[in-house]
Amino acid sequence: MKIKIIFAFFVFLIAYAFSVRFTIDNNCPYTIWPASVTRSKGPRILTGFELASRASKKLEVPSQWSGRIWARFVCSGFQGKFTCRSGDCGSGHIECGGASGAAPATLVEFTLFGAGGQDFYDISLVDGFNLPVRVAPQIAGCTTISCPVDINNRRCPKELAVFNTDGGIIGCKSACVAFNQPQYCCTGEYGSPDKCKPTNYSNVFKQPCPQAYSYAYDDRSSLFTCKRHPDYVITFCP
Repeated sequence: MKIKIIFAFFVFLIAYAFSVRFTIDNNCPYTIWPASVTRSKGPRILTGFELASRASKKLEVPSQWSGRIWARFVCSGFQGKFTCRSGDCGSGHIECGGASGAAPATLVEFTLFGAGGQDFYDISLVDGFNLPVRVAPQIAGCTTISCPVDINNRRCPKELAVFNTDGGIIGCKSACVAFNQPQYCCTGEYGSPDKCKPTNYSNVFKQPCPQAYSYAYDDRSSLFTCKRHPDYVITFCP
């Protein structure tokens, strides 16, 4: 028993002793404001920053970390309050301070050093889409995943679309966010994998982005693992 406790303690120390580097690249032709929210009890990473077109920023992340990263755009500061029309977290500041982004937003989700000592990562469009993204583990043998298509302007039905003041589409809601019905949200009598199935609306996201989650139980082709704890490059508008 003592040996097991000592081993578990050393695993815990190793998990926190080494950091993982996230490189956030902005390949969009305009400025974005990436943001993060931490779901684990560990230390937060930077919760928001400005990133010019073609710029990048490196973040040091605890090797045992769980959270989400997304990007905001069409942002401005008015009378001292920072707001974004897409992905806003409602903090009133560039840093979100622990607040999540408003749907629809393309989410990159991580659980580093999770079950079995693996990293888990995915792209989620469960609440909708706002920007294309790619996640590239910086080690051979682990899968690069992406949602490379601009769903806003190519595929988004009008009933799901979020419009900017100039009439352009800056987000595409999921059917759950748009209609709040159990068959789209996988709730109530649809609250299990055998009852909640793909719909015509979820396929709006799944067909152009087959590696991304398109609804709550879309696990089979959407959750990825890596055992060797690499650094990651996250590119918006790849």
